[in-house]
This record gives sequence, structure tokens and C-alpha cells, in this order.
Amino acid sequence: MARHLLIRLQAPLIAFGGETIDNFGVIRDFPALSMVTGLMANALGWDRGDDTLHNHLQERMVMGARLDADGERLVDFQTAQLQANEKGWTTRGVAEERAGGAGTYAGPHLRYRHYHADMNVLVALRLQPAEESPTLDELAAALDKPARPLFVGRKNCLPTDRLMAGWVEADNILSALQLAQPALSHNARAQWPDGEGRLPDQQDRTLDVCDERNWTSGVHGGWRPLREGLLRFTSHAITEQGVA
Repeated sequence: MARHLLIRLQAPLIAFGGETIDNFGVIRDFPALSMVTGLMANALGWDRGDDTLHNHLQERMVMGARLDADGERLVDFQTAQLQANEKGWTTRGVAEERAGGAGTYAGPHLRYRHYHADMNVLVALRLQPAEESPTLDELAAALDKPARPLFVGRKNCLPTDRLMAGWVEADNILSALQLAQPALSHNARAQWPDGEGRLPDQQDRTLDVCDERNWTSGVHGGWRPLREGLLRFTSHAITEQGVA
């Protein structure tokens, strides 16, 4: 069996970003592989210029997630009136300006940002190869003492509790998600990589997800096969292990 790191993503607002179209920042139900890569890189103190480190860490990560609380969706409508001498701040580090003539400043600067409210997600993660740096132990230590403040998707999505949630020994990602006791005793939706376990009697389904980022070009591309299904828990499930 392999050791898996458990990560608890819980916050008043969470944004698992999906495909952004124009000024609509939509979200997914599950965290993207690229988002967890960025979370870990931020904890380790890497910056956006460390694209080789980001790409290699993402390639090594084998990850699945379980929704212990779905929460509810909400949309934050943001608006600001920008004049010709004003610019919009962006996370890209490049000020956003408007193309066109003076008439383009007659309308406001609009954004729609989607969020999950009161969501609770457990992530199970291992690295291949396991002995290469950063190791799982180094990632766990970075989550407890991050180089920079951590957030879940967007900078305003601050976690409410410790992200490092323990360890579990399991044959695969599905088993790791099944062995960790849920926050509430109920059934929970889960996603895990294809080839990392199956539910009995074909109770899961296959889907293709585009959630890998090319950290050099800064865009997402390609598809990877995942499985999704409903995990059923009882009061006898094994609890999360190894939390100090």
C-alpha cells in the first residue's frame, strides 16, 4: 500500500475555477489538478516564474477529491466605473486597460464571480515517484507553515481550518477516499483518476476533464480520464489518521 496525504478544503467561500468565458468566472464541483498544484507551490514559496517546477509537480501528483458538504452556489457581481486614466488590477501582474475610444469608458467595469458557499472537500494525494523532492512530508510541512498565505481558488477564499488533515495507507486513491471518515456520516460524491479503483456493480462513471495547466504558457489544455461515483459511509468507517 502507498501513503496518501489528506487535505481538508473548507472555507466560507471556495472557487474551484472552470473555463472562464469573457468576464464570467465559472466554477467546477471538484478541485482541479492545477489548483492543487498551485496551492502546494504557493505553500512552498514558488512563484509563477518557476514553471518547470510547477509542471513537474503537477505531473507527479495523483489526486482525488470527495465532497463532504456540497454547500450552495452564489454569484458575486462586481462593478466599477473606470475613467480613461484608471486601470483594472489583475492577478497576471499586468494592468487591464480598455481598447477603443473615449466612448468605451461610458460603461462600467463588470465581473461575475461564481463561488461555492460553506463547502467541505477532502483531497487525497500521493506523488510519483514518492522519494523525489518535494516529498509528501515536505508538502505536509509546507501546508502547516506556508511561505505565503494560502487560499482555496481565489485570494478572498481563506480556509477556516488546518489544511493538512492527516495520512492514510491505501492501495489507490479511491480506497484512500473511502478510508478517511467524512465530516458528516452520509453519502458523498467523489472523483478520482481512472485506474485508481472502481466501485462495485458499475456504480461509477467515466468522464474526461480538462484541469491540467501548462505553467509555461499559462493556459489549460488536454484531457485526462476520471471516474466519479457516490461513496457510502457508515459509523464504522476508519477515521482520518495521523493528525497532530
